[in-house]
Amino acid sequence: MAENGAGGGGGQNLAVLDALDSARTQMYHMKAIVIAGMGFFTDAYDLFCITTVSKLLGRLYYPDSNADIGKPGTMPVRINNMVTGVALVGTLMGQLVFGYFGDKLGRKRVYGITLVLMAVCAIGSGLSFGSSASAVIGTLCFFRFWLGFGIGGDYPLSATIMSEYANKKTRGAFIAAVFAMQGVGIIFAGLVSMIVSAIFLHYNPAPAWDAHHGRTADGQMDQWPGADYMWRVVLMLGAFPAVATFYWRMKMPETARYTALIEGNAKQATNDMQKVLEIRIDEEQEKLSKFRAANEYSLLSMEFARRHGLHLIGTTTTWFLLDIAFYSQNLTQKDIFPAINLTGPPGTMSALKEVFVISRAMFLIALFGTFPGYWVTVALIDKMGRYLIQLLGFFMMSLFMLVMGIKYEYLKDHGHALFAILYALSFFFANFGPNSTTFVLPAELFPTRVRSTCHAISAASGKAGAIVAAFGVQTLTLKGDPKHMKQALILLSVTNMFGFFFTFLVPETMGRSLEEISGEDGNVAGAAAGHVDKDVEKAPPSSTEWQPPSSMN
Repeated sequence: MAENGAGGGGGQNLAVLDALDSARTQMYHMKAIVIAGMGFFTDAYDLFCITTVSKLLGRLYYPDSNADIGKPGTMPVRINNMVTGVALVGTLMGQLVFGYFGDKLGRKRVYGITLVLMAVCAIGSGLSFGSSASAVIGTLCFFRFWLGFGIGGDYPLSATIMSEYANKKTRGAFIAAVFAMQGVGIIFAGLVSMIVSAIFLHYNPAPAWDAHHGRTADGQMDQWPGADYMWRVVLMLGAFPAVATFYWRMKMPETARYTALIEGNAKQATNDMQKVLEIRIDEEQEKLSKFRAANEYSLLSMEFARRHGLHLIGTTTTWFLLDIAFYSQNLTQKDIFPAINLTGPPGTMSALKEVFVISRAMFLIALFGTFPGYWVTVALIDKMGRYLIQLLGFFMMSLFMLVMGIKYEYLKDHGHALFAILYALSFFFANFGPNSTTFVLPAELFPTRVRSTCHAISAASGKAGAIVAAFGVQTLTLKGDPKHMKQALILLSVTNMFGFFFTFLVPETMGRSLEEISGEDGNVAGAAAGHVDKDVEKAPPSSTEWQPPSSMN
């Protein structure tokens, strides 16, 4: 039987939870990372592939919007913000709804619904109920809202499930690895768009827009219908990873922490974990009853406010501030690329060629800037800790964006290589920094009864920041005006510095069990302090509980 230690300096934990915390890393842990991570792969692909095709939509459905200045058509600012931002609105709402039901009905019961919704709406995003611009954009926005709703559910559920399965030694790396699949999804958003546009470009060759102002000899739109099919294929392909993962997600058992602490069924929790993990655990139904009785307080209670109020403020504010910067980076990179010479003037390219070069630039930035940051976090989060990584990331992002903002004109005209390096480093430290840690911390800080809901509230706060990026910051960058680009970059630098200071509200969670962190083990003072006294942790139990080895069975 697993021993019941004095977790965190005096609290009593359950055997099934101690066994999970001390279990060696096993194949099932890896399987859980892949199953949960594929959801995040799909999330990132679906959210960010719109960046590669949004300019194409402007050429196709608003071809004369820039006729007075002799440039290819672009979507009106309001329409552009709706197309790129409506999924984020859906994500915010989905996080709150699925996070709440994850605590009320169980993580597993609602976990598969998110994938079904993502698959159906990814396919629907490529359909159109009509051929006019308003019909096409209206259909696209409708399905992308509900796509975002499904994506939103994946945030609290995947984080909570992974945190409750993991052992305390490598929990941070496991949760971060799930989230790191977002980086793979961003890479594939650029790669798939690049491949699909290249295929369509091969079969639909056309001269640059400047040669005929986007019209063929008979007055028809450039590369119709090839270009119109291309963006639909890219969006619909987002359904495949969701469909492929559905079966395995449904086979996952409910987490032992939810079964034991919320449903009160120690026997079922023990049986479930012994089926998937090579551990031996005895039931403790009587101790479980006492354990649950001490943790019955609700999210809106004064007890929660006393124990975790500042923690929730810390996780919501830092995620909100981070996502203003992170989504501004991702949604506006198509506007930054010309400044760092990764793409050329739109008039010098055909519609599909522009998609290809934007996708290629997005792929390269993701591969060399975004992607490494996620996996450096996975490697170091259980060595450096969440707190230090978050502080470092916010500070470095603020520094790089400030330099890019102040020196924007010089870098744009004379320092393309340096501009590209600074831009890539801002992505690196977003992901080796708060973009990863703001996802990990809410999955660890809060008690089991409200863990999914608190993660959902934190994540929804982040999506509120993303909406600010989509509907606010993106308005400054859409036309590529140097004055507005400078303002946007300096604004984002200040935003990141606020994130740096709000991080001080969040305690370190590395190396402790979830029950120690949340105070569910009875050690409320230790949970509030946000650290573990290592000498106390390593000391043997008191003489009333401990017997010398010679007298033990």
